[in-house]
Amino acid sequence: MPNDLGYATSSIEGRIAVDWFDESEEMQKKKYAFKCHRLMENDVDVVYPVNALMFHPKHQMSFASGGGDGHVSLWDGSAKRRIRQYQRFPSSVAALAFSCDGNFLAVGVSPGFEDGKEDPEGVVRIIIREGLNEEARGKGSK
Repeated sequence: MPNDLGYATSSIEGRIAVDWFDESEEMQKKKYAFKCHRLMENDVDVVYPVNALMFHPKHQMSFASGGGDGHVSLWDGSAKRRIRQYQRFPSSVAALAFSCDGNFLAVGVSPGFEDGKEDPEGVVRIIIREGLNEEARGKGSK
């Protein structure tokens, strides 16, 4: 977290966990984990890895996640809910990075093992999203 109070971790099982450095009972009660980056395909809940996490530099408890499902989601870490999910990219989201002012989000898209593609020619790209300062404002943001 930009405020150095805690951190988030992700997994190949399509989960994100938020934890705190403060070991007090009060702060430890605030930690949580949730399922994400899952799609219903042919009546089966398919679980994709969470490949990237990035906290927003201005809205300290808002963060973005990118997964093997090709989606980028914005999360409100205080309210424990998704703020927004963007349209699906044609390949796995491999990396995310906010600009220093938080207004731009760079999304690195590349086939992952879940795509089953060995030749990434033409599908590796970087997409820049603009206007994230307002979109990423969560309940806990100032």
